Amino acid sequence: MKVLIDTSIWFLALCKNKQPASNIEVVEFRELIEEVRVQLIGPIRQEILSGVKRKQQFSKLKKILSAFPDLPLASEDFELAAEYFNTLRSKGIQGSNTDCLICAVSTRNNMPIFSIDNDFNRYKKHIPIALHAPRMTKKLNAELPLPRLRIDRTASRCEPKLDTTNPPV
Repeated sequence: MKVLIDTSIWFLALCKNKQPASNIEVVEFRELIEEVRVQLIGPIRQEILSGVKRKQQFSKLKKILSAFPDLPLASEDFELAAEYFNTLRSKGIQGSNTDCLICAVSTRNNMPIFSIDNDFNRYKKHIPIALHAPRMTKKLNAELPLPRLRIDRTASRCEPKLDTTNPPV
């Protein structure tokens, strides 16, 4: 089964010094890549690329992400996202438009969402989404050739700085 990877997992895996490479979510993400189960949508791609200050780093990150084609979105995804937004709001939960779209795409494609964002746990109580949990991994210290990025401490976002010892996927 394919898995829709939320921005929080991408950042966790790509931002150097944010979490160790042996972090269970990072290991799971790498295994999903190896199993060709990773799914990406345009709005998540945009969130990952937004805030990158340097053009060269933006280009490198864009190239890395090009290995993961966008899952096509349909009008019904946007309609269902609006329905989810309204449902959550009626329950006193303020979900973002992007999160609600992620939930809608997940529902329509019958695929779980992999995220460390606790908002999705709150959403799950009110809308029919499935969440992916890391499996007991056979490769806790596995190292796939996933590029590492360094955090720009002056920015609120991850600033890509490729580690040349670990080539792109």
